[in-house]
Amino acid sequence: MFLGEFQHTLDAKGRVSLPRKFRNELEGHRLVVVKGFEGCLHVYAVERYEEFVGRLMGRDDFDPKFRKVRRFFTSGAVDVEIDGAGRVMLSSALRDFAGLSREVSVNGNGDRIEIWDAERFSAYNGDTTEHIEDAAKELAELGLL
Repeated sequence: MFLGEFQHTLDAKGRVSLPRKFRNELEGHRLVVVKGFEGCLHVYAVERYEEFVGRLMGRDDFDPKFRKVRRFFTSGAVDVEIDGAGRVMLSSALRDFAGLSREVSVNGNGDRIEIWDAERFSAYNGDTTEHIEDAAKELAELGLL
């Protein structure tokens, strides 16, 4: 399970180092980097990504909502490997999508890693903190918490 928030730097070649804690969990796994929600990138072990896409593929292809979601998470997806220095290469298209600048936040989110522009994550996190109680209450009323 991926937990925690780590500040890292995107290098001139578009590589970012993953925290050692995350690298240890991913040892021996290929990775997939995809567009994520709220303008971040999601990083999955390839097996987990295949499970996720499998669920999307099992849906009705005649429903435009499912086609949109499937395209969002598959177009632009990139297989990556962790290099000897613990870095992954992010494509220019994915860097542009996430608005990544030099400073990035690499965060655990349970079954995946998220890569955010540090400034964008700070703003998102501040907004979330202000509204988390309301969101938690709504989920609890639905029996989801």
